Amino acid sequence: MEVMPDHVHILVDCKPQFYPSDMIKIIKGNTARWLFQYYPKLKDSLWGGHLWNPSYCIVTVSDRSLAKVEEYIRSQKER
Repeated sequence: MEVMPDHVHILVDCKPQFYPSDMIKIIKGNTARWLFQYYPKLKDSLWGGHLWNPSYCIVTVSDRSLAKVEEYIRSQKER
């Protein structure tokens, strides 16, 4: 995972029967709930009280390209 100023990169390994869209909803929902629980005033400073934008990008990775994707995510911190 790498946290950027305006987005987050997360590399997830999951079983094929899980829908990626459901995983994104769970990750966004749980992190928002946790942050609002510990930082209640945060919600007041957000547009419409929402932490996450509803959009996301999912890219599948093969065993052959996994190392390249991991390196890309690590390199984002240096930019």
